[in-house]
Amino acid sequence: MDRAFFLLLRLAFFGLFLCGLATFALFMFLSRSIPDFEDEIEVSGIENPIEIVRSTHNVPHIFGESDKDVMFALGFAHAQDRLWQMVTARRTVQGRMSEVFGRETLPSDMLMRRLDLYQLSRQSFTALSLETQNILGSYADGVNAWIKHVNENALGRGAPEFFVFSNAIAPWQPADSVALIKLLGVQQTGHLQDEVLRAQLSLALDDNQLFDIFPDVPGTGIAELPDYAKIAPGVVPYSTNGAMRLAANAPIRPQVFAGASNAWAASAKRSATGSSILANDPHGILTAPSQWYLARLELSSGGVIGATIPGVPAIVLGRSAKLGWGLTASYLDDQDLYIEKLEPNAPEKYLTPNGYKAFKTRQSIINIKEEPAITLQLRWTDNGPVLPSNRFDLGSITPPNHVMSVAWSLLSPKDTTLDSMVRMMQAQTIAEALKITDDFIAPSQNLVLADSTQIAMKTIGALPQRSFAHQSKGRLPTPGWLIENRWQGVFPPETNPVFRAIDGGIVGNTNNKVVSESFPKHLSFTWGDTQRVQRWQRLMQNRKVHTRGSFVEAQLDTVSPTARTILPLIGANLWFEASAAEPGSDDARRQEALKLLANWNGEMNEHIPEPLIFSAWMRALQLRLIQDELGPLVAKFQHPQPLFIEKVFRDIEGAARWCDILQSAPVENCEQIARVALEDALNWLKITYGGTVESLRWGDAHQATHDHPMLKDAPLVNWFVNIHQSTSGGDNTLLRGLTSGEASDPFRNVHGATYRGVYDFADPESSLYIISTGQSGHPLSRHYDDLGQLWRRGEYITMSLDPALARGGAEGITMLFPASQ
Repeated sequence: MDRAFFLLLRLAFFGLFLCGLATFALFMFLSRSIPDFEDEIEVSGIENPIEIVRSTHNVPHIFGESDKDVMFALGFAHAQDRLWQMVTARRTVQGRMSEVFGRETLPSDMLMRRLDLYQLSRQSFTALSLETQNILGSYADGVNAWIKHVNENALGRGAPEFFVFSNAIAPWQPADSVALIKLLGVQQTGHLQDEVLRAQLSLALDDNQLFDIFPDVPGTGIAELPDYAKIAPGVVPYSTNGAMRLAANAPIRPQVFAGASNAWAASAKRSATGSSILANDPHGILTAPSQWYLARLELSSGGVIGATIPGVPAIVLGRSAKLGWGLTASYLDDQDLYIEKLEPNAPEKYLTPNGYKAFKTRQSIINIKEEPAITLQLRWTDNGPVLPSNRFDLGSITPPNHVMSVAWSLLSPKDTTLDSMVRMMQAQTIAEALKITDDFIAPSQNLVLADSTQIAMKTIGALPQRSFAHQSKGRLPTPGWLIENRWQGVFPPETNPVFRAIDGGIVGNTNNKVVSESFPKHLSFTWGDTQRVQRWQRLMQNRKVHTRGSFVEAQLDTVSPTARTILPLIGANLWFEASAAEPGSDDARRQEALKLLANWNGEMNEHIPEPLIFSAWMRALQLRLIQDELGPLVAKFQHPQPLFIEKVFRDIEGAARWCDILQSAPVENCEQIARVALEDALNWLKITYGGTVESLRWGDAHQATHDHPMLKDAPLVNWFVNIHQSTSGGDNTLLRGLTSGEASDPFRNVHGATYRGVYDFADPESSLYIISTGQSGHPLSRHYDDLGQLWRRGEYITMSLDPALARGGAEGITMLFPASQ
């Protein structure tokens, strides 16, 4: 017996030894694709030696004899750290994801093929200046040089993901970088979805209700929105039948996750040091790795430093010695949906102002992993590509015998946006930078600039020129055959709003409305923010002068102006109750929750219960208000709408009518609905988190989920590739942590600042930078999540334009030499 026991014990230890050995071997095998930064490599395509100095945080500082060589090395460095991310992004915009990932990504591929973005990118490349074409060519050579080096030296295929999925890597092409900028535009889009939602609401609600829940932002309601049923006869109110959802990794996401960001600047007169300061934090879907990558380039015009997009040869956000620049999504309306009428007996034709005309068509083959390929029939009208009815719920608003097309400035075949990005790195003055933006087409942004003493802001990007007679002014789909609905080109760049010589010495944007121009120079009827801007204004005006520290404080501010506005309204008659409640009862929980909220300052701190109670209450309250009027459209409103709730509880223009439940005989009031919603929220919190009200913590629900786009659900592997962190902030705080809104996990933080930068021109070398994960895309690298820990704590790193400082603190130096002939 003892002998058998010891035999089994030995076998167990031997099995554990083999498992450990296999794990070690697998680790060593996969880690071969982690680059060695202390290396000397001969490459083709450069004229002189190039030095890539890696900081302790894996930030490359690149020094070369020419701009072309520097961009070659940036491509090389991007590929070293983010090759999988770059290749996957390229596949996405090409509509070729299904070749690797199968049918799950087919909806995304079909949409991208119909938009034809990759072909448009190849055409746009020829419209770029010769200088930019050369830059893109050198960058592509650098990417391909690393791929070649990996293949020749068996360096783990360049990334561990290539062992799981296809390892075939096509050479990087110059047009691929153009395509990634167009992909960025797709990820920031939202007006198309807004048009669909307005049309659906128009079919379900009366005008007053529509203006309540979908107001012009900010200000009065959309007073002249036409009846969509008259524009599109035959369309019935919305139902969920036939709506096809895009995959979780699709490039176009729900409108609420479109572009968001903060950027502001103070001129010398509002700075404690007498020099300008600029802060910028663009927001996006949290992923591992981050969409941004820090770098420093030594160009012929001087050093530039900041955030790049892997696959794009430009410092997109950052500074030089003389100039700093930041971007926010402008929400300029550069999309219009068109209802295209088919000829009854010839559906290959559509109606135009001059009669019926044949669609422009082309076939496109999509290969699917382990399945037969499918062939798409792509169609275009004069207005733009035809979209399928099972995308964006278009089928719910398309009349019989019609199709829907889209006009979009991003679809320009002469997109010179990269010209603007490349030249921005070379700009020496604000005036020069503003002029450079004339070439910027899409996606539209608000550009914030600062030099040593002055600041400026300009909305950049092509503004469609719509007719004064446009039926919906771009807010609803309209008949594409009516000349008054068609675009008349774009306005000249000087039409875009510019803010210079600012009297108050402060300029900025939180995606809020920036102009009050009338249509068609209005920019947009929908804006990305009405809440954060309130807090930003308060923080900016509370100080006579600002410092780098005060700008950091504003970036990391977690006070919710929404909570401060809404709580006094919905709890007005609930705060105090005369009768005592039995300990542990539902009444006691409600009284304790109200006591906590009554003394709360609106700070969305991860360590306290009040943000979670408030958020759950708001969610339950909006559901109570809208579920009987909207029916299945409730699913379109997964995040509380602050302007709507405030309007209801202030009873503006009779909006308190939403508090009455239509299906019940009694007439309910808003106090009753608020009370019942609070009970709903507390019951949900008890079921979900248990414990007492005081033991709740916002951070338990508000976990930032930096998930790997493709491996996030893979068993065991997801523990290594996903990064989850408890975070403060919320939907409407300057430290934005936008929640998912999903019923299963509604407060998960899925969208936030993926980059933060603060540039102080009094002491430029003390400027601050951080991204949301680490520089490396390799899960086994220590640089995969090292910066993410600092990001979560609200900390930053410094990066210097001084070559001596960069070399003095180097973790490794890679030397690239021209290949010997």
